[in-house]
Amino acid sequence: MNNLDMKGRGAIVTGGASGIGLATARRLAQSGAGVAIWDLNEKAMAEVAASLAGTRVHTCRVDVSRPADVEAAFKSTVAALGKVDALVNSAGIAGRNARLWEYPVDEWLRVHDVNLHGTFHTCRTVVPHMIENKYGRIVNISSVMGILGRATVAGYVAAKHGLIGLTKNLAAEFGPHVTANAIAPGYIRTELNVPLQQDRAFNAMLEQRTAAHRWGTPTDLRGPLLLLASDAGAYMTGHTLVVDGGLTTILA
Repeated sequence: MNNLDMKGRGAIVTGGASGIGLATARRLAQSGAGVAIWDLNEKAMAEVAASLAGTRVHTCRVDVSRPADVEAAFKSTVAALGKVDALVNSAGIAGRNARLWEYPVDEWLRVHDVNLHGTFHTCRTVVPHMIENKYGRIVNISSVMGILGRATVAGYVAAKHGLIGLTKNLAAEFGPHVTANAIAPGYIRTELNVPLQQDRAFNAMLEQRTAAHRWGTPTDLRGPLLLLASDAGAYMTGHTLVVDGGLTTILA
């Protein structure tokens, strides 16, 4: 039996209408899973669903920072897919660049509400269902900024560090049937970092200090995501898998 096969499984992907979340939703659907895409962008979700015609796809407009949204979407998802076996928390925002004493408090709170608290809301809603079914895979999308630091992005760095801590706690609390792991991507070309992609100096630095000599793409994460969301990663839990083209190896 192919333990990467997701046939018969149900999965939720938050932030699934773009970037890393979109690549994840496509990979899970192609592997046989029924996929619920949770996002705020209804137009983009409709386009994704249309592009995945012939697979089981369910869409929900959700603000993961709002517990009521999450609870309503979960009920809708279970009704549509029958069960939820995997939860990929990919919804996130970057926030602005500012020195700590100039960082707006409302911006700090919003970054944490989406990137960290949103994952708390989804997990506390979905995990009881997984425990009842004695099966679950949680994959949280952190960042290399969850294990490193970078000036002027304190909100993002702190939230991504917190996400790795939450992942470890989920693993400790909900084994043996539910696994929880994180992925720490390096610099991946998405809508969140277009200004950096257009910065020549930053691109030169990235090429020099990344073993792969390039930006990553969302498709580079599809294999690691499928590993952790399927039976192939059954003995992995509480782990943060770094997928960064060698960036942290060279910077360390």
